[in-house]
Amino acid sequence: MLRINKGIKRLANYFAQKMRSSNRGNVDPFIVMDIMEKAREASSLGKDIVHMEVGQPGTPAPKAALDFLEKTMRKDAMGYTVALGLPQLRKKIAGLYSEWYNVDIDWNRIIITPGSSSAFLLAFISLFDVGDVIGLGNPGYPSYRQIIKALDLVPNFFQTDKSSNFQPKPEDIYKSDILGLLIASPANPTGSMLDYKTFDDIVRISSEKNIALISDEIYHGIEYEKKAVSALEITNSCYVINSFSKYFSMTGWRIGWMVVPESHIRRIERIAQNLFICAPHVSQIAAIGAFDGESELQKNLSVYKENRDVLIKGLSESGFKDIAHPDGAFYIYADIGLFSKDSLSFANEILEEAGVAVTPGIDFDPINGKTKLRFSYARTTNEIKDGVTRIKSFMQKRNFI
Repeated sequence: MLRINKGIKRLANYFAQKMRSSNRGNVDPFIVMDIMEKAREASSLGKDIVHMEVGQPGTPAPKAALDFLEKTMRKDAMGYTVALGLPQLRKKIAGLYSEWYNVDIDWNRIIITPGSSSAFLLAFISLFDVGDVIGLGNPGYPSYRQIIKALDLVPNFFQTDKSSNFQPKPEDIYKSDILGLLIASPANPTGSMLDYKTFDDIVRISSEKNIALISDEIYHGIEYEKKAVSALEITNSCYVINSFSKYFSMTGWRIGWMVVPESHIRRIERIAQNLFICAPHVSQIAAIGAFDGESELQKNLSVYKENRDVLIKGLSESGFKDIAHPDGAFYIYADIGLFSKDSLSFANEILEEAGVAVTPGIDFDPINGKTKLRFSYARTTNEIKDGVTRIKSFMQKRNFI
């Protein structure tokens, strides 16, 4: 009997290895998550790690969110909500557009999603067919590329640099044959933002060429010298995607939203019903409460601004000469071409020798990212100062400064 069981197990393992798989499932790893795991392993072995790799606030959800959730859970079974999300939350978000942008949005156009990643999936499925070409800036958020690949869509990269403020140029968009365009402002990994005129030009070109426009606005609220422009200030013929992860400091709650044209509401609802049923009920309740935590959220923003200034100064003193100055979000994108041509190896060396986790540029730009690193400054100011001290020591030991 023992021999038979072992034989069955070997046979099962054989067929498991031979099981067919799709080409579109061969997506690249999300490298920042791999770095995050290496940092976790180092921490579990007792090593003190400064986390500058992941775009995650070091603060918890606002107290108002937690208090409202605790109160509501005592009297609510937290079952499924409707696929579009709780009307109370959608109305709160509509009020945000009025307050931040002086834009009147019908709350029925707002769809609550399980994080912004799900919103991108809904957008791509709703707007595009297999083989359609989607334009996006490079460098950019890694998951854009991988979702596009997994859905058998075709990416068209607009290579950006300091001269274009790391944003696609309207003239390049005009010359292209894309059917869709994904814009991110503030952008990850650079923190760059589109000004109103450039954004308006992009919207006009998209309209003229019948390009479906998706605006990633998940870092709105985290801006410094000027406010970010929402696509909804210019047009209603677009999809806008946002999240409670960044400004509201609720990454692990996995709660986001999208704003779509009125004619697309039912379309998105049908897809969402079948893919997700609904966003997590508990997260939707917490998000409602988060709107009463504005004073706490503004304190977070003050910390990010101080951290940005500390990190820019510290990196400059550590030998980093080419640094993208962020308008928003909480990242510094820095060139390391003077020190290394392999950002993944360089990031691993900083982690192992200095105990600072950072993200290699190849995660955001497979073309030029080999000579770039992204530093996140979303933690406490003391942690950022500690990270800067360690990086400076690392660079001194290598005679880079």
